Amino acid sequence: MLEQDWKLSPKEAIALQKELRTQIRVEPLAEEPKLIGGCDVSMNRFAKEGFAGFVTLLYPELMLVDHAVVKDTIPFPYVPGLLSFREIPMLLKAWDKLTQKPDVLVVDGIGIAHPRRLGIATHLGLVLDIPTIGCAKSVLTGVYEEPPNVPGEYSYLRDSKNENEIIGAALRTKVNVKPIFISLGHKITLEDSLRLITASVRKHRLPEETRFAHNIVNEYRIRDMQTESATL
Repeated sequence: MLEQDWKLSPKEAIALQKELRTQIRVEPLAEEPKLIGGCDVSMNRFAKEGFAGFVTLLYPELMLVDHAVVKDTIPFPYVPGLLSFREIPMLLKAWDKLTQKPDVLVVDGIGIAHPRRLGIATHLGLVLDIPTIGCAKSVLTGVYEEPPNVPGEYSYLRDSKNENEIIGAALRTKVNVKPIFISLGHKITLEDSLRLITASVRKHRLPEETRFAHNIVNEYRIRDMQTESATL
């Protein structure tokens, strides 16, 4: 696991992103995952505390086998492009509680489709030293053409200033539904990322990994709010 100082100023965080991007590994998976994970964070922009969690699913069955959620202090201010410094410290505490660790992790956020190529999926992959995939609901940077209106079709997401540089893909998961945006995080290729995400979509726009994680984290958050209300 990569050790780093999380108590940084925004300027120091940007400098660290530029340093860490040199450590990104783009490589095919050595074997198919037996366990695949998802993670999500729930917080308000100006809140002092947030909720972070993981799920582990059997692959390819996508059956839930483990999960972990924590409530913790948010350690970093809201700064666009520096989401990982705000969320990863909380996620690491949830990771420590997870008994069955996934072979591949799908992150609700971006990977290299980031101005400095270090979105939360990439940063988390470097910290945990596992293959990670960024699965985002919107674009932070880059340009793309709408993919065909057929599930499984995709178009490449390209750098805005250099369209020869592919930084991700817009993946259509349902007919007449907006695409999701896939970018590799670390220790995986875009091709493997697209294949695993496509295989993980069931009835919904989002893959089961991040959908399960989102639901479990928010259920935990609702219970916590109800408990606080009951004690007032």
